[in-house]
Amino acid sequence: MPHPSDDFLVVGVDEAGRGPLAGPVLAAAVILDPDRPISGIGDSKTLSPQKREKLATIIQEQSLAWALGRAEVQEIDALNILKAALLAMERAVLSLSIPSSSKPILVLVDGKHTPSIPFATQAIVRGDKTVPEIGAASILAKVTRDTEMIALDLEYPQYGFAKHKGYPTRAHIVALQEYGPCSAHRVTFGPVRTVLSGVGDS
Repeated sequence: MPHPSDDFLVVGVDEAGRGPLAGPVLAAAVILDPDRPISGIGDSKTLSPQKREKLATIIQEQSLAWALGRAEVQEIDALNILKAALLAMERAVLSLSIPSSSKPILVLVDGKHTPSIPFATQAIVRGDKTVPEIGAASILAKVTRDTEMIALDLEYPQYGFAKHKGYPTRAHIVALQEYGPCSAHRVTFGPVRTVLSGVGDS
C-alpha cells in the first residue's frame, strides 16, 4: 500500500489489551512528523520491553501529536471487547490536538474494524507492521497499558499482573482459581466466568 502522507494528514491508531482477562483496553492515536522520522518502529509485540519504552519516549517527543484513549473493565463487560476497543480508539482520536493543515485527515486503524469518528478511516490488517503511524500507536498503547498493569500488581500482588499483564497464562488461571476474581477482572471473559460460576461449590 503506498503511503498517503503526501495527500493526507495521517493518524495511526492501534489498541492494546483485547486478549487479557483483566485491566482496561488502551488505544493510542499518533501523527508522526515526516521531517523527523523515527527508526525502529514496528509491531509492539515483537519489540523488547526496553526497546518499546525507549521508542515510546521518542514518539511522544517527536510526533506532531499523540493521544491516548481507554475503555474500563466495566465498559468491556457491558459492551463486549470489540466495541470497547473501538470506543477506546474513538476516544484517542477525538483527544488529539490536530495540527493546523490544509490536508484532509485520514485515520489508519490496525485490524479489520474502524471506530465511529468524523474522519475518513481505513482498516489495515497487520497495519502495525507496515504503517509507521500505526506501529507508533501500537507502541504507545502497549507501554501505557503494561505500566498500568505493573501498578495494579502492587494492589493485587497475588495474581502476578506485573508478569503476565492480565493475559490468561497458566499462572494467572491458577491464581484466579485460588483467590477468585478481583475488581480488575473482566467477568464476561470465559476463564473468569468459569471461576465465578464455581464460587460457593463444595
